[in-house]
Amino acid sequence: MTIDDLRSFAVARSLFKPLTLNAAVRRLGFVQADPIRAPARAQDLTLRHRVTNYRAGDLERRYTALGIEEDVFINYGFVSREVHALMHPREKPPKMPPAPRTRAHKVLAFVRERGEVHPREVDAYFSHGTVTNYWGGSSNSTTRLLDEMHYRGWLRVARRHRGIRVYAPREVPPPANALSARERVDALVDVVVNKYAPLPAPSLSYVVARLRYAVPQWRRYLKAALASARARLAHAHVDGTDWYWPASERFAERPNASVRLLAPFDPIVWDRRRFSLLWGWEYRFEAYTPPAKRKLGYYALPVLWRDRVIGWANVSVANKELHADFGYVSSSPRDPVFRRELDDELERFRNFLRLA
Repeated sequence: MTIDDLRSFAVARSLFKPLTLNAAVRRLGFVQADPIRAPARAQDLTLRHRVTNYRAGDLERRYTALGIEEDVFINYGFVSREVHALMHPREKPPKMPPAPRTRAHKVLAFVRERGEVHPREVDAYFSHGTVTNYWGGSSNSTTRLLDEMHYRGWLRVARRHRGIRVYAPREVPPPANALSARERVDALVDVVVNKYAPLPAPSLSYVVARLRYAVPQWRRYLKAALASARARLAHAHVDGTDWYWPASERFAERPNASVRLLAPFDPIVWDRRRFSLLWGWEYRFEAYTPPAKRKLGYYALPVLWRDRVIGWANVSVANKELHADFGYVSSSPRDPVFRRELDDELERFRNFLRLA
């Protein structure tokens, strides 16, 4: 086995034959979300390769009809109902006192009375003011409180209105199975591995550690779950590194000759350590980097050609026209097949953005 085998395996298994939207989310288990639209949000850029006839915004438009939830996994995003059930309850369901006194209980009573609430409604009713956020700036305290209640499992995201989360009470269903806490953690490790494999050993440790955000109530099991994963997963020692992937999968299929513009958080490129080992260069997400220090661009999309990430593209829309500026690690491929495939990918991108 060589690094070339791992590279082809990583691409082929992640870019599976497009499915329905619901089926694709269930297969991925988790789709990372990001609010930046440049020219589309990360969740849409990820799903367009894996969902038949996907268009930007379809996930948000069809959210209420899908069996999915917004929640924190290893990052914030969209999870299947099966994954959501494995993570909860993060704490015991709240018991409402006869006369709610805390802000959280008052807000919960308000949401239960209304059924669904926009944060603006809650803020107008309670006038919570502002607080200091994680970055030292000012945030609306209502938004922070609703975020915390959502994370704790008191509320769920019912839908979005112009990109803003609309909340509803989270009704706690009876347990769908009799899995123990440890068995749930093991199942969540399998979700992570299924999405990001093949994983080098340090990355496996990293993604399992990040499950502390998904299941803070069971973080004491993560160390044992990591050891169990290393024992049951298929693995190989390649170029001085141990790599892991699901034991049921075999290296067979090779990626086809196509060009793909990937999201910065696409499963193929999300793990920067793995990216460097597989493709031999450092990809940087620079949206929050000062312009003068950017090397790739504000929202550079990695360019995948066959099973190689050969460069990046900064894509924008002006006057309903798609514009793409490319950069390459070495040089643009001279293969005429590459040019044809790149033109096809740009046309797919126009359809995805409803520009065609």
